[in-house]
Amino acid sequence: MVQLLVKESKNWIEIASSLSKELAANAVERDSKAGVPEEEIQLLRSSGLLPFVVPKEYGGIGGTWVEGLKIVQELSVADGSIGQLYGNHLNLTALGHVSGTPEQKDRYYRETAQKNLFWANAINTRDTRLKIAPEGEHFRVNGVKSFGTGIEIADVRVFSALQDNEELPLLFVIPKDREGVVSNQDWNNFGQRRTDSDSFTFNNVLVKKDEILGYPSPPNSAFATFLGIIAQLTKTYVYLGVASGAVSSAKQYTLTETKPWITSGVERATDDPYIQRRYGELWTELQAAVALADRTAIQVQQAWDKDVDLTPEERGEVAVAVFTAKAFISKVGLNIATSIFEVTGTRSTATKYGFDRYWRDLRTFTLHDPVDYKLRDIGNWVLNQELPVATQYS
Repeated sequence: MVQLLVKESKNWIEIASSLSKELAANAVERDSKAGVPEEEIQLLRSSGLLPFVVPKEYGGIGGTWVEGLKIVQELSVADGSIGQLYGNHLNLTALGHVSGTPEQKDRYYRETAQKNLFWANAINTRDTRLKIAPEGEHFRVNGVKSFGTGIEIADVRVFSALQDNEELPLLFVIPKDREGVVSNQDWNNFGQRRTDSDSFTFNNVLVKKDEILGYPSPPNSAFATFLGIIAQLTKTYVYLGVASGAVSSAKQYTLTETKPWITSGVERATDDPYIQRRYGELWTELQAAVALADRTAIQVQQAWDKDVDLTPEERGEVAVAVFTAKAFISKVGLNIATSIFEVTGTRSTATKYGFDRYWRDLRTFTLHDPVDYKLRDIGNWVLNQELPVATQYS
């Protein structure tokens, strides 16, 4: 179905919606099995969505971030894991543009489009066990790196590693067939189970000098770190999609399965005024979240379009907007994922329905970047007009 749409339509949201429905059909089963998402990534390849944000002059689709993030949301409605993998991929395809040399920008954009490449990463700068050392004109890497999300099946792999006596890590990009990189197959968390976010062991792995990322031109521009802002909003759209999926699944269950409470005085659960009120609350929260996210996406796109002319002040202002959206949608999403059981009833807790996966996915994801620190940054800006400082998480 997805391949047919690619041939007959250029409505990329329609294509993503078709793919989302295909993923939803066996989402509960795949969540239960966990494992490597080979089938899902192949569906993404066939969909034509991999080079979405690659500019047309490099052979890509030339889509905007506004459109790309809506695709992330649509995929996450069916499966938060696949929404996360695709969102990460979109960010990484632009890595050479933002943080690389002009030659790397050109190379990675073209190769992604021409070869329909899937990108994944294990940057995670808090894990400092992976070490890189010069060897002649190239480098060797040894050690372990955790949270290799999607790395096992990626064509292009991005890692970070530390040199001795250096505080800032080096980012490097290597192909899938590079010898010495071993998956430890140790991802078995309760949420995001199809991201295959294993740790990886490096055994004297060669990294060529032109595979070390950077330096951007100009090296100290605000744009050089802007992909961190986009990554934050990408996660926000994953949350939004998961929350939307929770409401949609709960609604379908309530329409077909939920029994009215014995003292409700109604024959159908859909006529229960308390259930109606709760759905009204969930819907209202969700629509507010959608509106805030979409408004923020427009701000991000406007900043992206400025490229190297983006100022630090403009970057900081967009960061506040993104943090605001992320903090709000984190709260809304977790509330929705918990509250759906109030409108579906006791029988909906059966494992076969998998309604708990929405909360598990959101909780696993939000723990990686505590929202309290985003709220602190927002509060500091409100009170002191101090804009957030660029980090891995901003």
